[in-house]
Amino acid sequence: MSGLRYVYAVCRPFGTPLPAQLTGVAGVPPKQLVHGDLVAVVGQVPEEDFAEGPLRAHLEDLDWLGATARAHQNVIDALTVVTSPLPLRLATVFRDDSGVRSMLEERAETFSRTLGRLDGRVEWGVKVYSEPTESTESTETAEAAESKGTPTSGEAASPPRRAAGSGRDYLRQRRNQRKESEEKWERAEEFSRRLHESLSGYAEDTRIHAPQNSALSRAPGRNILNAAYLVTRTESEAFVELVDRTKDDAPGLRVELTGPWAAYSFSGEDA
Repeated sequence: MSGLRYVYAVCRPFGTPLPAQLTGVAGVPPKQLVHGDLVAVVGQVPEEDFAEGPLRAHLEDLDWLGATARAHQNVIDALTVVTSPLPLRLATVFRDDSGVRSMLEERAETFSRTLGRLDGRVEWGVKVYSEPTESTESTETAEAAESKGTPTSGEAASPPRRAAGSGRDYLRQRRNQRKESEEKWERAEEFSRRLHESLSGYAEDTRIHAPQNSALSRAPGRNILNAAYLVTRTESEAFVELVDRTKDDAPGLRVELTGPWAAYSFSGEDA
């Protein structure tokens, strides 16, 4: 095998073959490189793209990075069907097979310990969003505008002075909107706390990630819970059923389930 070695994951030896049509990064099918009781799943990649200099430049190219990440994930997803892989970070590259074997040798104890903990387990992701409403959106917009000292949409830069009665009505409306927004947020947090406690009962480990920025994720609503759960394959059906039963328990909230994934959040590796 010529070219550099791109390493997707480390696994225990597995007998079930990967799909024949599966390709990875650079359109190359992944192969197994066996070293003792560990397997590195690798692919050949061209040096002109994955040597240190070209790779650094490519990582600034979002289109290239996105395509590479999708190809990487396709291989990890296929591995997750047949085994419990330990995914390595995107663009883990070695000069040749001996470099990969040296990595396996140096980290054999850590890899074996982590693979033992992940064996027979998958990761599920659960997110809870507070659906946007007209009242909460207008309150947040007004508060943001006030904090910046700028007019809200539809207001003139120098609005005419309000009459005393209309001013009181405006303040009362704003207080009611703010109170409604705060109460909605408290209900959402309480729902998320109870859901997390219930789901944790099916999980061997959990991770609470920072809420996603809606401007980056483009998911509608405000992210309240962003959690990962390490669940045995035998408990996964009950875990999914619990999420499904809970989805309609809180009007105005949206529950999203993703997975099953390789256990990125519990691998100790950079995903």
